[in-house]
Amino acid sequence: MTDASKNDDSSSPGTPEEREECRVLRELHQTPEILGSIAEWKGAELGLQSRLRRQFSDELVRAAMTLHELRKRATSKFTRSAEMWFDRRGMEQSTAEPVARHKANRFDDAVWDLCSGIGGDAVALAERCHVTAIDLNPASCLRTEWNAEVYGVRARLETQCADVLSLGTLNGLVHIDPDRRVGTEGKASRIENYVPGVPELLDLMSRCRGGAIKVGPATNFGGKFPNTEIELISLSGECKEATVWFGELAGRQPFRATVLPSGETIAGHPLDAVTLQTPLGRYVFDPDPAVVRAGLIDLVAQKLGLNRLDGAEEYLTGDSHVSSGFVHAFEVLAELPNNEQNLRAWLRSSDFGQVEIKCRHIPIQAESLRKRLPLPGNQPGVVIFARIDGKSRIICARRVTSI
Repeated sequence: MTDASKNDDSSSPGTPEEREECRVLRELHQTPEILGSIAEWKGAELGLQSRLRRQFSDELVRAAMTLHELRKRATSKFTRSAEMWFDRRGMEQSTAEPVARHKANRFDDAVWDLCSGIGGDAVALAERCHVTAIDLNPASCLRTEWNAEVYGVRARLETQCADVLSLGTLNGLVHIDPDRRVGTEGKASRIENYVPGVPELLDLMSRCRGGAIKVGPATNFGGKFPNTEIELISLSGECKEATVWFGELAGRQPFRATVLPSGETIAGHPLDAVTLQTPLGRYVFDPDPAVVRAGLIDLVAQKLGLNRLDGAEEYLTGDSHVSSGFVHAFEVLAELPNNEQNLRAWLRSSDFGQVEIKCRHIPIQAESLRKRLPLPGNQPGVVIFARIDGKSRIICARRVTSI
């Protein structure tokens, strides 16, 4: 085991570029006044950079400015982002704090966090377990250690700079976040492009008691990991990740959908339930993206007493309001043919002053359409394009926000 924060530059592992990154990172860590000056600055950025370069080296100024920017961007992910340590890729790929804590609830005792990045998952795991965080980049190990200090869990976390493919059998449970930005523009959409790839991940699964693999929710994870539970996790209405639970940590059902922050969760097989198709009721319900991606729409509909509008459409309907994190509710005001003239005529006599335009399978240029719509009132409204019994229709509605 190594403690990356104690390594001097000459003994640090990694490439020359990574050792240089560590040197600058340590210098920045030891120069908090530069970050304080950036946080307090109220003027133009160009003036700030000129002022800082009179005191500090160019490389330190660049590193500090980048970190300040990333800390601001990370506020939606971490409650203590203003104190944390990021690089751009690590911040973008890191697990949001509420999601990481949700996953950590399944773990206990000793955990190996592989490809730990900036330590988002490692820190959440260390709130419950002893964690060994492993990453090939020594700078990532530094950031993980310092972020553990920010959250007060440093005593339960160790780092090791190593290639996870070189590890033997691991005692304890495992969490791994494969690199999905290697050799691609943006995120890899196929698991085959992850590093480690599918063969290496399957081999890892065979050598561990159990654990979790983090994959992108839009990737082709179906059928890649037999005898596992795949949990789709959303946060505030956005599907954030698919977690492949294996070994001791896998549930009995193949799929699970969890919505945060409410914590509602449902597990099953997409063929466990069949939902009736009925005419549009008083309410229309848009399933949470985690439910949709997990293929559990019919199971949720059965649980909530709802029906489908169409066999090929995700929207659900019912005559009674249902309050659940699994669905977003809209009160129906009108059902119209899918014709812009009809929609414009209805809106002229409405109290809508702004509209949210929703569609799933009917192609709509939402922004272009919005500019052409008459909105004479001052109330928010919703225009939903959906198939109802095989026909394209327009539903005018209000979002139901009360619980």
